[in-house]
Amino acid sequence: MTFTALTDADRDAMLAAVGVGSMEELFRDIPDAVRLGRELDVEPALTEAELMAHLSQLAGQNADAGSELLFLGAGIYDHYVPAICDAVMARGELLTAYTPYQPEMSQGTLQAIFEYQTAICELTGMDVSNASGYDGTTVAADACFVARAATRRTKVVVAQALNPQVRRVVRTFAPGFGLEVVEVPHSGGTTDPDAVRAAAEDAACVIFQQPNFFGCLEPAPDLAAAATAAGALPIAHVDLLSLGVLEAPGNYGCALAIGEGQSAGNHMSYGGPHYGFMAAKGEHIRRLPGRIVGETHDLEGKRGYVLTLQTREQHIRREKATSNITTNQTLLALAGLAYLCWLGPRGLEEVGRACLSLAEEAKRRVGAPLAFDRPTFKEFALDLGRPAEDVVRAARARGVHPGYPLGRDYPDMQNLLLVAVTEKRTTADIARLAEVLEP
Repeated sequence: MTFTALTDADRDAMLAAVGVGSMEELFRDIPDAVRLGRELDVEPALTEAELMAHLSQLAGQNADAGSELLFLGAGIYDHYVPAICDAVMARGELLTAYTPYQPEMSQGTLQAIFEYQTAICELTGMDVSNASGYDGTTVAADACFVARAATRRTKVVVAQALNPQVRRVVRTFAPGFGLEVVEVPHSGGTTDPDAVRAAAEDAACVIFQQPNFFGCLEPAPDLAAAATAAGALPIAHVDLLSLGVLEAPGNYGCALAIGEGQSAGNHMSYGGPHYGFMAAKGEHIRRLPGRIVGETHDLEGKRGYVLTLQTREQHIRREKATSNITTNQTLLALAGLAYLCWLGPRGLEEVGRACLSLAEEAKRRVGAPLAFDRPTFKEFALDLGRPAEDVVRAARARGVHPGYPLGRDYPDMQNLLLVAVTEKRTTADIARLAEVLEP
């Protein structure tokens, strides 16, 4: 709400409703030893006009994609979000809706979720999708739980070229699941299938990213085959927008496909909230976290939608729940559905090809050498020959955010800068990037 009134009359009515005559009486059971005993030391109240001016001044200190020319990626991307996404999210029946505890009463919401699941399955080449996850990191932890239940193994293998935030979240969840986490180092920017095969012995799953954190294209079919050969479930962490031009994980042998959905229909929003997605082959349907909407028919033969499976701890016994994260970010996922429907298959391919071609143009225009001699999608790493943090600081003073310093997560990469080029960038923008990156 933009305005919430609280008058003395409102306060008196609430006190009367709980059977007390004053605020002091309301708090009488709180011991004096833990009470402050004085008024809060805060600034005098502002008028509404003063408060709005103060908040505007604070907001003006934020740097955003409208105030800087942005080449920053590393998991959150400056893609175009069409007006239809905000329009869908602003509809009252969706904006105000929470988890449907009487789900069949919310046929419109269920149909939208069903169509979202269908879109995710078509993109990833999988049989089933849940009704979204919290974000692109926690779905990786949930996938580990699925793999543990499916294989009865307790080792998880992750590629070092997987997003560092995803790896950290997996490590955080691992002790609670009784899991051991093993990392496979990258080799020249990608992951060696032979190293994966060796590490995956007795492992529940192997998680790799396509394209990986460095923007490089992994030998994904070989990684999936290596995991499968060792009896582990291959899990691909993918960018939805890349699937307009890259092969679907389900088509090269993966058991699950997971990822961050932000690039499809969500604003960057200073890092969140966004939505995670998870899709799987049919045999894993009962192990998927969250909820799955299905299509059915009523007694009159009319099409309807139901919550077919719901495995959250709110719905079944806690020890049998597949996830303890109840937030599924449905509203943001439905914005993703609106985006994918707006683009359609041809539009999705066109966006992917635009990212590819503009990134290649940036590689040609920027004088710094590439850090890895590998094909890339929309991101690539440059070796600047000097600390990337210093370069970023200097470039931002000139109104350009040139990318992400990889040394923040990889200590041996202090001179490497990860540059993201989306379809929103122009050739003039790329020329500006090349200018600010000149030694």
